[in-house]
Amino acid sequence: MDVPLPHLDRPFDYLVPDTLDADARPGVRVKVRFAGQLVDGWLLERVAESAHPKLAYLEKVVSPVPVLAPEVAELARAVADRYAGSLADVLRLAVPPRHARVEKDVTATDPDGAGTTPPTAADPATRSADTGPGAADPVDPRGWRDYPAGPAFLRALTAGRAARAVWSALPGEDWADRYADAVAATVAGGRGAVVVVADARDLDRLDAALTAVLGPGRHACLSAAAGPARRYRAFLAARRGDVPVVIGTRAAMFAPVERLGLVAVWDDGDDLHAEPRAPYPHARDVLLTRAQLAGVAALVGGYARTAEAQLLVETGWAREVVADRATVRARMPAIAPTGDDPHLARDPGAASARLPSLAWTTARDALRADLPVLVQVPRRGYLPSVACADCRAPARCPHCAGPLGLPSAEGAPACRWCGRVAAAYACPECGGRRLRASVTGARRTAEELGRAFPGVPVRTSGREEVLAAVPAGAGLVIATPGAEPVAEGGYGAVLLLDSWALLTRADLRAGEEALRRWLAAAALARPGAAGGRVVVVADGALAPVQALLRWDSAWFATRELAERRELGFPPAVRMASVTGVADAVADLLAGAALPDGAEVLGPVPADEGRERMLVRVPRARAAALAGALHAAAGQRSARKAADPVRLQIDPLSLF
Repeated sequence: MDVPLPHLDRPFDYLVPDTLDADARPGVRVKVRFAGQLVDGWLLERVAESAHPKLAYLEKVVSPVPVLAPEVAELARAVADRYAGSLADVLRLAVPPRHARVEKDVTATDPDGAGTTPPTAADPATRSADTGPGAADPVDPRGWRDYPAGPAFLRALTAGRAARAVWSALPGEDWADRYADAVAATVAGGRGAVVVVADARDLDRLDAALTAVLGPGRHACLSAAAGPARRYRAFLAARRGDVPVVIGTRAAMFAPVERLGLVAVWDDGDDLHAEPRAPYPHARDVLLTRAQLAGVAALVGGYARTAEAQLLVETGWAREVVADRATVRARMPAIAPTGDDPHLARDPGAASARLPSLAWTTARDALRADLPVLVQVPRRGYLPSVACADCRAPARCPHCAGPLGLPSAEGAPACRWCGRVAAAYACPECGGRRLRASVTGARRTAEELGRAFPGVPVRTSGREEVLAAVPAGAGLVIATPGAEPVAEGGYGAVLLLDSWALLTRADLRAGEEALRRWLAAAALARPGAAGGRVVVVADGALAPVQALLRWDSAWFATRELAERRELGFPPAVRMASVTGVADAVADLLAGAALPDGAEVLGPVPADEGRERMLVRVPRARAAALAGALHAAAGQRSARKAADPVRLQIDPLSLF
């Protein structure tokens, strides 16, 4: 039943009246009477007998279309158990809301609705005539030949084997084409595929690549941004077996695909892959769970590698697919940190400059060579915050510790929280009284660089407008992380500004996230032999900067995972976050039968007067921890406890 109360998270038995016998098939939407009210639900299974002596009748079959596939129902139960959530919450994510008009159009052409077994490429006798060009043709592995294990991976996909790979993409790699090759190899073997990307721009690139390889009409795009009607139509096309491939944002991770052979995710470190609604599943973990349950192939790819992906390699669950060092060096641009700039010895004040001389001359040389220049700025906007001009310590209000802004009506810094003017501000770190922009936004940066390089076209790409591509030729492109457009022929220079803003965040994943953002931007530059240069405004001794200089995200992921093992942080252990008012958190933990070896950490302050407690267990006890917390939440909901508690397993942010 669609009732998200933990103590009701179990199947309920109902009798099926004769009038509904034909339509009441497993997977259909139904309405049942529960506690005096009509509630929505999904019919999971038809059985001859029940252990309960007295049963109510099914009230209504909402639609005869079986939208919930058995494989998806099993996956949803596993995901709910893994994240200490309710099956109803997961099914709400897995099955899009019904769109009656779309459903009517679909059933008008196929009265039997969904759930029929489609023709497959593996059976020529039943293959339909419009399966598209090259559906069963061998896939050309040339695009994967830069990776020694790449062609073997494609052959395993065509053969239907459960090959599992963690792929580190080369600089300048067209990742969408490589994913299209993997999907085509899977389809050639008579199986289907599900691919999840982070945002609409990546989805558009993959959509174009798959259309070129498979032909039109051979895949469906699932995205919440498509609107209810288009999303539901694409969902039904996959459920009916009209298409063998589904791609999309995280809405596609539960897509019903017949004869599934491959699940894949691109850039699994992007926080857009994390569902913001309970029970907060991550697309990567859902797809890996799906691969394990169905015994199918899996592909986790990106320019950077997360600690979670590295754990898959170290445990032997997946094999890494990487290029040799000679190929990496030939493909990567020339990368230099400003901390190694010899001008710093002659001018120590240049260390605090936002655009050091090395970055400025690199951009100037690329523009003179009629090449575009990409400038990555960590934030959009104009002037988000200020800091000490001497030591760059964030400027905080002496009264409430809120962020200061510049300027006030009096010409002095003013607090953005309490509004007080800090006329006599002095930096608590160095005593300095001069303030400067802490993180200048993309729009302000565009103005500054436009004045520095007059006559050069300046484009911005960010939340207001995200550019997909820019033409070749001299020009400045100012972009926030994740909004960098592709340049025709590649960028001549890439400048990574305000890197400290990414590195100094109070976040366990700050270094990993900074490296992921940098590699994604640097991958758009030309190779070093063709004049491509990347300048990162950071100290070259920092580990993320070292990984960028060598283009070796696997080394950084190995280091990061080792440190997390030593400190006892995910993914080396399983961590649960319990957030709520203090009494509610204490009540839930007191009623939870935590497994042996569980450590309770905290509390730490959370938002809106709530607190957060962390529970840490070894990975071998992960299922026991999730079950204990879910049972305790069920006890609280059965008692109708007033204050809600938020449960998250391995949250992206621990602090």
